Amino acid sequence: MGLWSTKSMAVLQSEASATEGEHTLKRSLGAMNLTMLGIGAIIGAGIFVLTGTAAAQYAGPAVVISFVLAGLGCLFAGLCYAEFASMIPIAGSAYTYGYATLGEFVAWIIGWDLILEYLFGAATVAVGWSGYFVAFLDKLGIRFPTAFTQAPLSVEGTHTLVRNAGGVLNVPAVLLVLLMTTLLVIGIKESASVNNVIVFIKVAIVFLVIGFGFIFVNSANWDPFIPPSQGPGRYGWDGIVRAAGVVFFAYIGFDAVSTAAQEAKNPQRDMPIGMLGSLGFCTVLYILMALVMTGLAHYTELNVPHPVDVALAKAGPGLAWLNYLVDIGAIAGLASVVLVMLMGQPRIFYAMSRDGLLPAVFGKVHPRFKTPYVTTVVTGLVAAVVAGFFPIGLLGELVSIGTLFAFVIVSAGILVLRYRRPELPRPFRTPLVPVVPILGILICGYLMYGLPPDTWIRLIVWLIIGLAIYFLYGRTHSRVGRGLEPPDPRIVPR
Repeated sequence: MGLWSTKSMAVLQSEASATEGEHTLKRSLGAMNLTMLGIGAIIGAGIFVLTGTAAAQYAGPAVVISFVLAGLGCLFAGLCYAEFASMIPIAGSAYTYGYATLGEFVAWIIGWDLILEYLFGAATVAVGWSGYFVAFLDKLGIRFPTAFTQAPLSVEGTHTLVRNAGGVLNVPAVLLVLLMTTLLVIGIKESASVNNVIVFIKVAIVFLVIGFGFIFVNSANWDPFIPPSQGPGRYGWDGIVRAAGVVFFAYIGFDAVSTAAQEAKNPQRDMPIGMLGSLGFCTVLYILMALVMTGLAHYTELNVPHPVDVALAKAGPGLAWLNYLVDIGAIAGLASVVLVMLMGQPRIFYAMSRDGLLPAVFGKVHPRFKTPYVTTVVTGLVAAVVAGFFPIGLLGELVSIGTLFAFVIVSAGILVLRYRRPELPRPFRTPLVPVVPILGILICGYLMYGLPPDTWIRLIVWLIIGLAIYFLYGRTHSRVGRGLEPPDPRIVPR
């Protein structure tokens, strides 16, 4: 046993079959709930914020191609996720899949890396939600003190944190995170029900914007569709790739569905439906929304915090009535993204704790609500601090590179498992292996390559911190490494 020890499929499947006990999660989610969770996480910052900024700064109207490129990377990775989720229907997502195929060391790196996606992702989106919420209150004549809507820190240049004299604490962002954390402690079914309502509202509003927006589109705004290059990462093909890496943040939600595998009623059937269904639906919406926004307004005018409002204003009074609905859609949409991100991270910690890589307290399940309440509270408090004190510009690209890295590992895991254990039953099979996993690795790796060097430096520093924790604690406490059986799900850790 050592760094490359893998967790046997027999052990994983026995954990998945545990349905009773004080330490098991409650299976209460169907295919529709899982699909709505995916849509709830995906439709948010990407469609209401990133579309405009990516078009203005990097790709122009060709941001549509950026969404297609990012969507393809997600599709190939999503097909790999779907096979794993049908085979190993337990909490843990890419962490658990890595443990089954590539070994404990790689699994730890993925688990630590996923914190960037879920915990920091929730904080990032909460900051974006705060901006929309405060702007909406302002339209209604309600003034929120500026000092309590801004972080006390800001970014100077590409990576230097400096004091923001006008900010004390981003109170709306903190309150949203704490509210969603409370909901998640109460129960996954209740959380899913709230998410379903939010998803219905925001998707209906997106459809209205797309449907009425196409009537007012000025096709001259699409010319040239791919603006000429103005330097590295700005317009031309280089800009399209850079924009794809940035808008990839918009897709990070679909894999959060896999963290709820242990709470799905029929995970072998419903997990692939939830992940691939939400991904396909949202990709189409992103493409249509990008076409409408760059058709209503020239792409150079969309580098603002509220690009959808700018685009609608270009249509004149004909679409003015949509402005308030867009704000409501953005507020609802971003709130559900925070909810699903905060749902994902505690379940990663839960799985890591059950394997001994984190202290046993992280594996506690609430005796009444059947949720991993300790990790949910810890995740919520940390996310609230990050959302309250740090600027959104520092977090977005860091979240993207963490997600892309996890997708590369999952795609590689399918290749390894197909050749090592071809006899295992697979309720869902990734098609065209090895082509699909290889394309997932190449496209996600290419998008990582397009991100700026500072983002890579932050990722490396983050991984170094994680490796220190693994070698100081995780490696010596690993149940697999010590040759121990998995903990009885009926026993509550002390």
